[in-house]
Amino acid sequence: MCLFVSMIGYMVYFQVTQSERLLSSPYNQRQIRKENNVTRGSLLASDGTVLAQTVLNEDGTESRIYPYGSVFAHVIGYSDYGASGLEAALSYRLLESHADIMEQMQNEINGVKNTGDNVVTTLDLTMQQAAYEALGDNAGAVVVLDADTGEVLADVSSPGFDPNTVAEDWEELNSEEGNSPFLNRSLQGLYPPGSTFKMVTALAYLRENGSFDDFYYECTGSYTQGNYTIHCVDNISHGAQGYTDAFANSCNCAFAYMISECMNQSVLKETAENLLFNQDPDLLLPYSISSFTFEAGDGVELAMQTAIGQGDTLASPIQMAMIAQAIANGGEMLKPSFVKEVVSYEGLTVSSEKTETYGTVMTPEEAEALKAMMREVVNRGTASSLADLGYQVSGKTGTAQYGDVEDNTAHSWFAGFSEVGDRDIAVAVITEGGGDGSAPAVSLAKAIFQSRFG
Repeated sequence: MCLFVSMIGYMVYFQVTQSERLLSSPYNQRQIRKENNVTRGSLLASDGTVLAQTVLNEDGTESRIYPYGSVFAHVIGYSDYGASGLEAALSYRLLESHADIMEQMQNEINGVKNTGDNVVTTLDLTMQQAAYEALGDNAGAVVVLDADTGEVLADVSSPGFDPNTVAEDWEELNSEEGNSPFLNRSLQGLYPPGSTFKMVTALAYLRENGSFDDFYYECTGSYTQGNYTIHCVDNISHGAQGYTDAFANSCNCAFAYMISECMNQSVLKETAENLLFNQDPDLLLPYSISSFTFEAGDGVELAMQTAIGQGDTLASPIQMAMIAQAIANGGEMLKPSFVKEVVSYEGLTVSSEKTETYGTVMTPEEAEALKAMMREVVNRGTASSLADLGYQVSGKTGTAQYGDVEDNTAHSWFAGFSEVGDRDIAVAVITEGGGDGSAPAVSLAKAIFQSRFG
């Protein structure tokens, strides 16, 4: 009886929770059979622009064509030598056909393939192209979310590849010198988040102390606890710092002081995990789980490093975009989605996607307090080059050091959102080895906001 019940539970688990992944697996023989009877449907941008389609060659064979080449490479994927991206994740939907039943019967009699359904994605053509052009040859990633729905509007990773020529370029793309061009850094890349993590530290401080009002620190350019010293960038002495000042100026010393003297360190981990660090976000495309391993009692050196986004903490760009989205959305973190709807090749709606939520990860009051400080980062702080856009943008910059300190190697970060009031977006940008503080990422983010609002 127990074995029988266990088998039923096992089958129900796969049917209910894993059915889509099983259907889309390239090892599923059902897909191969379907490909013999159905012409794969198209992947479309949110405005209906074709991003991937199947064309019939003169010799009767089929070819998969990607009109925008490498612009959508990582998120749309490829279909040679297996499949990746949405091509893989949505394979079973693209090989379903909801053509007229009489047409399907006639096709079967004549030995003609049916036409598969098309998938309308959430991707915004203009924003994807702007992000791709702004990132250019820089290694890194850009991810843009709709702040109100969680829809993924842009997902760009570099270096990349041309999905039209994957078969010809296979050996070169898989060479050691290729710098992992198939890796979707937006979702799978894990980096020290640098000072963008101060959004998390600030929320933990707020929960511990109830307010930012009483915080004060006198920055001299360095802060020492025990045998370890934290420095502000270029050893800048920021002077008298209230909390908003410390956040806007990204004062490392102030944040090292607060984790050492003003907070119960266990609150930091609780807050990070509340914001989905160490949690499975269950995304449609392959992803990495952002990690936070610091425990209260791990030592003052690691505590100070962790508070400023260094130490052992690792985050993906989409993780930081999700945190920015939650702040912009009054505390509710929405699950990033890639699909709007599935339609038949005749344009009839087959199914529509619903917005999913991870829940309220901070109160509206906490979100508003963080917003107020993130506005000042742009208005008078480390992202002041965004202040001339003509509309409010809020965010947090970051410089994430990696490798040997003596090498002065660092990634450049920006995470933030628009506050226009209509069609607002949340953005996360990283340029690998960008150096020069946060300037490269902020410049890139500016191009993204301009592509949306001008």
